[in-house]
Amino acid sequence: MDPLDRLEATIRARRDAADAGSSYVASLFAKGRAKIAQKVGEEATETVIAALAEPDTLASEAADLVFHLLVLLADAGLGLDDVRAELIRREGVSGHDEKASR
Repeated sequence: MDPLDRLEATIRARRDAADAGSSYVASLFAKGRAKIAQKVGEEATETVIAALAEPDTLASEAADLVFHLLVLLADAGLGLDDVRAELIRREGVSGHDEKASR
């Protein structure tokens, strides 16, 4: 299984069964979507900073961002397959054209 698929499965399992006191994932779900989204924003900012000022930490910051994004997707009832489907839908479409269609 792909590492991202394993991570997604772990996040879903901890959302449904883990105690918020012992699981970071469960604690995020307990705090609600607004807090999860805030964490995604924080991690996105840290990723940008790493890209510009600390490139040796970029992979680590990107991993944090992807992790928190997967938590947010799970909270919304979405997952990697939904993101994959959207990317497939956009395949072969100019980025400019896709953005103009929204």
